[in-house]
Amino acid sequence: MQSEAPGASGETAPRLVAVSGRLLGTVFPLEKQETSIGRDPKNSLCINEHWISREHCLIRKEGKRFKVIDLDSHNGTFVNGTRVKERLLQHEDRIGFAGAIFMFLEREADTTAQGAEVRLGVDASPFGPTVQLRREDAVYLHPEKLSKTRLAPDRLERDLGVLLRISRALATARDVTELQREIISQLFEIVPAERGAILVGPRDEGRVFASSFGMEREGKRSVAVSRTIVGQAMNNKAAILSNRVTESPKLRNARSLTSRGVQSVICLPLVRGDQVIGALYLDSKDPKARFQEDQLELLTAIAGIAAAALENAHELDDLTAENLRLRQDYDLEHSMVGESPRLTEVHRFIAKVAPTDTTVLIHGESGTGKELVARAIHLNSSRSRSILVKIDCATLTENLLESELFGHERGAFTGAISQKKGKLEIANGGTVFMDEIGELPTALQAKLLRVLQDREFDRVGGTRPIPVDIRVLAATNRDLAEEVRKGTFREDLYHRLNVVALTLPPLKDRRDDIPLLANYFVTKFSGQAKRRVTGISPEAFALLEGYDWPGNVRELENTIERAVVLGSTELILPEDLPETLTDIAAPGESLATSSTSYHSGMREAKKTLIMDAVKKSKGNYTEAAKSLGLHPNYLHRLIRNLNIKAELKKLP
Repeated sequence: MQSEAPGASGETAPRLVAVSGRLLGTVFPLEKQETSIGRDPKNSLCINEHWISREHCLIRKEGKRFKVIDLDSHNGTFVNGTRVKERLLQHEDRIGFAGAIFMFLEREADTTAQGAEVRLGVDASPFGPTVQLRREDAVYLHPEKLSKTRLAPDRLERDLGVLLRISRALATARDVTELQREIISQLFEIVPAERGAILVGPRDEGRVFASSFGMEREGKRSVAVSRTIVGQAMNNKAAILSNRVTESPKLRNARSLTSRGVQSVICLPLVRGDQVIGALYLDSKDPKARFQEDQLELLTAIAGIAAAALENAHELDDLTAENLRLRQDYDLEHSMVGESPRLTEVHRFIAKVAPTDTTVLIHGESGTGKELVARAIHLNSSRSRSILVKIDCATLTENLLESELFGHERGAFTGAISQKKGKLEIANGGTVFMDEIGELPTALQAKLLRVLQDREFDRVGGTRPIPVDIRVLAATNRDLAEEVRKGTFREDLYHRLNVVALTLPPLKDRRDDIPLLANYFVTKFSGQAKRRVTGISPEAFALLEGYDWPGNVRELENTIERAVVLGSTELILPEDLPETLTDIAAPGESLATSSTSYHSGMREAKKTLIMDAVKKSKGNYTEAAKSLGLHPNYLHRLIRNLNIKAELKKLP
């Protein structure tokens, strides 16, 4: 929509208009050669949401065109609902970044796929003799007033018939553009207008609408709209009709009307509840084509129907886009929160191995997300519609595990009163995830090897081989190659499992993901605990980022859950965190400034006690730990967390 200020050229810089999300209605001019978008405050456009990557995408000017470029973001960049790597932008393209959607406007006039151009003109003043109808006075919008109306019965019957016909016509529209065209077409059948326009969505100081649609009876030339009349109708929530626009001496500077010789105009506010969402605009240059004042009641009712239909259509569009995003997030296993280079490598690995039936061995410390990786591989495989069965090899005895894996026949052992299918048989057609495979007893390793080689097994007490079609994923926190050297794990089984291997990074090697994970868990557990927690204080964040996390993501998750449950403010504070974290002082950081004064004092006290004990024991850490009543391992952890190892070495 083009702003026609007197003496201006009418040109406006290309821009993004937020049409959904937290920034709804905000306008961002694209004035630079490159506009960067992401969560990092250094970006030209910062969107502080955890599902937006730090550096999500770029809008780059190339000649007279603009291109959107995705920067390998975790959740992707979408143009009109399609995920893209690079895409030249067209006027009114919708650019989506997870929950935020922006409309790209290349010029002031908003052009729809099938509608004419709409230009919002700047008028200097009100507009000649008019008739106005406020919504509270509109009979058809207030059925309780029908009994008192002075409308003739035949007129009332005809109007209600028109409203029923229009309601049915609008209900069959398949999308927003078709709906807008149908609305104006129906209005053209009622009033002798030459042009019509629909303006919908958020405004920036009354100047910018998120979308507009213009249509003429003949041709597809530009549809200019009077800003003054639109503003008056929307601000007053009143329908406006005038058949003598040019008679007002105050309109001599109203270029959007006088330059085109407009004689008659109607403007109807689009209202949903108490909110004005836009306007319907009709005008004509034909002096003989007068708009009938007694049609305002009917037109106001049509505007009420149109407002509801347009709002529902836009909401459906947004829900469709959101549904697409959620499905894509699900396919990407969004529960694997993070965007560090190490985790990006894991995502690429999953993308490569998931479509195959190859056996995968997943290495990683406890709590690094081995089960999440197995689930992601399954969900992105051709077996995703079948079951994923998990078997924890570390929790069952050898006899129970054998029955759990292979099942048993009736009477196979005491208590086997009926036949039972094992998990391998239940998983037929799907995927088996064997967690802690390094704990599998030696006797069962041979039977599992047969399954991997021949894809068949015998139930306990059975004599008939049972074929299975399964994919096997295994995980371990042990070094299986070392277990093979020790003789506790079969070498042939190891080679069968180790066809393709992945080692998950510990959390200390992907520290960039700690803020994302911490905020994700805050949102998750504050909802579960039904307690308002808005974030984490900078002091607490410093402690989270400085800790080594030997328990990895699982330990971080438990830490945040504890802080949410035990905390008493809207922010997680250092005192809400376990003592193992509050003992930390970052390398090179003054103890007096690393956290609050209370915790700084506690660390100073611990530092003094430890140094005195080590000094008295003449450097014998075991004796020092004994004198302090601590386990030697815990003493060493305190020394590392307090960063005083170098100072202890200098003790006499």
